[in-house]
Amino acid sequence: MPHFGILCPATKGHLNPMTTLRWALQQRGHQVTLFGIPDARSAAHSAGLEFRAIGESNFSSSRMARIFEEQGKLNGLEAIRYVVTWMKDLTATILREAPAAIQEAGVEALLVDQVSPEGGSIADFLNIPYVSITNALMSYRENYIPPGNTSWNYSPAAWAKCRNFLGYIALEKIVYPVIKEIVEYRRDRQLPAYRSNKDLYSKLALISQQASAFEFPRHNLPQHIYFTGPLCSPQSRPSVDFPFEQLNGKPLIYASLGTFQNRLPSVFQDIAQACVGLDVQLVISLGSGISAESMPDLPGCPIVAPYVPQLSGAENFS
Repeated sequence: MPHFGILCPATKGHLNPMTTLRWALQQRGHQVTLFGIPDARSAAHSAGLEFRAIGESNFSSSRMARIFEEQGKLNGLEAIRYVVTWMKDLTATILREAPAAIQEAGVEALLVDQVSPEGGSIADFLNIPYVSITNALMSYRENYIPPGNTSWNYSPAAWAKCRNFLGYIALEKIVYPVIKEIVEYRRDRQLPAYRSNKDLYSKLALISQQASAFEFPRHNLPQHIYFTGPLCSPQSRPSVDFPFEQLNGKPLIYASLGTFQNRLPSVFQDIAQACVGLDVQLVISLGSGISAESMPDLPGCPIVAPYVPQLSGAENFS
């Protein structure tokens, strides 16, 4: 059976869906190995996933902790620019070190996270097939669709299409330092030249865990894009402690700021205030950004926890 390799960021929102795919592939008899920076090691091992570290000298756990701490305090364009700065270094490191590790492991196909843009070029260089996995909003560019980093509404009008086009140009300029690493890598290895962000994705299959109903109207999606819905399985997730006894039976609102922008107490304050007066119970997941003990008293007394067992505790949340 083919040996699959995984390339994805070392964050829960990306590792969790990938470990679900790993579990499904292993049930079919495949070998699966995750290649990533050291921060992904513990998550890989807890999910029963083979792991090979790359970038240990440049991206130690202490460096990533500092990056996430700073990232969590930023928002808007400032946050995007900060991400681009460290993503450029990470992309260069993975392009330099991953091919040899993947080849040495005997990997025959890759699963590449959409936000690991270097993965497709590595697969092309090694001459192995790869599938793109969208674990966030699908960013397959189309001028009818607003860029995912904006709050723009969809409109079929010509002015909106022009606005979106200019937005994509602005975004490409911001992320160009990352793309430049890929352009040079492909040029130096005589691979077909990079022309647009669509060249970063697989021509075999692009799997999106986004529900198709959440997507704006599309005009030019290729047939190899599949909207599967959430990639999740309790068997592939570690257990998480949660105070189920505090649930009061009311409809639940779950709030989280994800991996990066999760050190903004004022945003959690606004979320809690918005739920006051509603006949609901708010559950806030902080992630690794700030501790529940350091949070100020929030309006409405929501349940605040580092992580919430959204899958294994489904029967308790119903």
